Amino acid sequence: MNLGVGEIAVILIVALLIFGPNKLPKLGKAAGQALFEFKREMKDMIEMDDPAKKKKEQ
Repeated sequence: MNLGVGEIAVILIVALLIFGPNKLPKLGKAAGQALFEFKREMKDMIEMDDPAKKKKEQ
């Protein structure tokens, strides 16, 4: 996905019109926290499924 400055500006303007200026920071924070949690859980799952690490632990 190659988004240019113009496309990003249009997306932000539409989001501002839909959600309003008061909700955008809250939505951004919630999206950031969700992404952080997702990455952390994926890392944990990968570590649990890694057979080399299981052999080290035993």
